[in-house]
Amino acid sequence: MTVFIRIGLAILLLEELVVGAWNAISPETFYRHFPTVDLTPPFSEHYARDFGGATLGIALLLGIAFFNPKAHFAIPAALAYSIFAVPHFLFHVAHLEGATLGEATALTAANASVALLGIATILVTIARDRRIAQHQTETPAHPTY
Repeated sequence: MTVFIRIGLAILLLEELVVGAWNAISPETFYRHFPTVDLTPPFSEHYARDFGGATLGIALLLGIAFFNPKAHFAIPAALAYSIFAVPHFLFHVAHLEGATLGEATALTAANASVALLGIATILVTIARDRRIAQHQTETPAHPTY
């Protein structure tokens, strides 16, 4: 289970690092070249840089959780990501006008995948820790003779 958690955190971390750094460093090129971003409202350097900084903040949490995947790191990191990712997915599902069928499919699939991965990481972390806690209560700490 920890392998799944680490892989999930790594994928989300890499995605947030790329998107966040690109937005923070060069928001205009992100707007012009990142697939389907130009389908949304007009470019705003202010919003793009703010979004990049916030995304890098989430990436920091995901990085901490990746290197130490204990529940008290992994759950808040994946939850912070999910609080962004689920509404982001819903926004794009409701705003597909102007997208080709391929763009709409790719955008929906990509956003759904990472939103579900954030939620799955939370659920798997909870399940792992419950399993560990259950095992500890079933196994005595000191053998009785």
